Order: sequence, then C-alpha cells, then structure tokens
Amino acid sequence: MERAGDADVAAAATLLAEPARAKVLVALADGRALPASLLATEAGVSAQTISAHLRKLLDGGLLTVETSGRHRYYRLAGPEVAAAVEAVARIARPEPIKSLKQSTRAAALREARTCYDHVAGRLGVALLEGLVRREALLRTDGCSGAARRPDDPLAQQLPDGPYELGPAAPEIFGELGVDLSTGSPSRRLLRFCVDWSEQKHHLAGRLGASLANALFDREWITRRPRHRAIDLTPAGRAALTDLKLLAEGN
Repeated sequence: MERAGDADVAAAATLLAEPARAKVLVALADGRALPASLLATEAGVSAQTISAHLRKLLDGGLLTVETSGRHRYYRLAGPEVAAAVEAVARIARPEPIKSLKQSTRAAALREARTCYDHVAGRLGVALLEGLVRREALLRTDGCSGAARRPDDPLAQQLPDGPYELGPAAPEIFGELGVDLSTGSPSRRLLRFCVDWSEQKHHLAGRLGASLANALFDREWITRRPRHRAIDLTPAGRAALTDLKLLAEGN
C-alpha cells in the first residue's frame, strides 16, 4: 500500500501561479459552474489554451467537470479551493489599474461579491456586523462587530469562529427567510472567513450559504453576468436597512 507523504504545496502553488489559471479560479470562486468558452473570455485566452489550463486544474484536483448534453461545465472542487484563492488574494498586491473598465470591476468586487456560496466584500462584512448588532449572532471573544482578531489564520475560513447564535437569531433569520434547521447536517452551521478586501470577518458555512440564497431568492441581491461581483438592489437596500442590518450609508 502506497503511503501518503506531506502535502505537495509547490504543485498546488504552481497551478495558482499561472495568470490565466488564476483568473479561471477567481471566476469560479462564487460556486457556479461555467463552460470553457466563458472561462476563456474571463482569462483572455483562446479556446485551445483554456482547454490545456482546465486539464491541468482538473488533474491537480482544483476543479471538477459536469457534462450536460454536448457541453461541459467546470466548477471548483469545493469550498476549500475558494478559501485558498481568497487567502492568496488577501496577501497579494493589487494589480495596477490600467483602464476605467478594470477600475470599475475592481471596485465592484470590493463592494459585494460571492465567496463560493456566501456573500463577501463590503456588503458581506456589513451584514455580519448587522447580525451582531441585532444580537442574531454574538461575539464570544470580547471583540465587537466583525473585527478580525490578530491571531486569525491566513487560510481565510475559520472552523471555530468567535461567534454563536444569539437570542434574536430565530426572529432575525426568520425575517430574512432563513430556516436555521435546514441544510446538510454534515456542513458546519457557523463558519467565518477573513475577507481579503475588508480585512474583517464575513459569514460563511451553512448559515452563510442559506442567507445568500434567501437574498438571491428575494432579489435583494443579483448576480452580474460573467462577473463575480453582485449588486445590492434598491429593494434589498431598503429591506435590509429597515431590518437594521445595514446602517445608513452602507
């Protein structure tokens, strides 16, 4: 029987280090499955080149592929891959802005985006702060709001975050259309990420995914086509402000 050695960090890092492959992973970090043609556009390469990159990502265990008819759709192999991409983004220097389009895209990602299947960016952090303010969640470490702790790991997702359900959780999450008892029991209810753009926590795990789904279902947030950024709709801003989950001006 072959024995497994240490994790091959260099091999995984090599897959992330190529610019086109990195763009593919970022494009898929919202949890969706996308065809090769869209991923080629996102990465700025030809169909032949994207096929070679996708094969390397599949062989490296970072992607999976689903076939539907004549089409193949690629997605991240799991939330741990999205967490790794976010972790690298957190320590990476920003790319130089060379165009208005690029500047607008970068600003949109920082404002609101999906991190695998939950809400990240300024909006994600603001929602977590609102949930703490309304006592739907409680900090257990003496810190306030969504502040990052000095000892939080760079790996982004926190398996044991400094939060627990608060006394107002059933009421607040009920108003948001989130059933705390639903979802896969094998997935941890409460997880948190260190948001790379805000340097604070945002909600992840089963609860974060359920909250994002509820916001999409109510059209309080919407996806941008071919873009990881999401938009907070006027109806969503009004509703979340009324629920006191967003402060005035957020």
